[in-house]
Amino acid sequence: MSKNLSAFMRSNVEQVPNAKFAASPRFKGEDGEPLEWEICCISADEYARIRSGCIRQVPVPGKKNQFTQKLDTYEFQSKVCARCTVFPDLNDASLQDDWGVAKPEDLVGAMLIGGEFDDYVTEVFQVNGFKTENELVDEAKN
Repeated sequence: MSKNLSAFMRSNVEQVPNAKFAASPRFKGEDGEPLEWEICCISADEYARIRSGCIRQVPVPGKKNQFTQKLDTYEFQSKVCARCTVFPDLNDASLQDDWGVAKPEDLVGAMLIGGEFDDYVTEVFQVNGFKTENELVDEAKN
């Protein structure tokens, strides 16, 4: 049986459009309205590389010479958010200098306050195809 694989060719796959999200009401445009940040999605391979780079070996308490892996959640979320942010350009040296940081993942954490950061993380992960907790609960009910 011959199956047509053309639907899986890159040129035939629907691309995920960039999303816009007002990450904070504190950043305002000339019109006084909150500026929208632009978010893109990344491949599963890139996501996995970022995730594996944020895993640390930590000693197991009470077990000499035994270690376990632990994900540094904040570092992971910051790096994914920084990588997926198209606008503002978090790689801009003058913006980093202004906020006193040297890396894009540090800049996103410096620019946003706690709740804004959590909301931005949620939005970035949704753009990348992850479901919210409420969506998962609704699916489980059905």
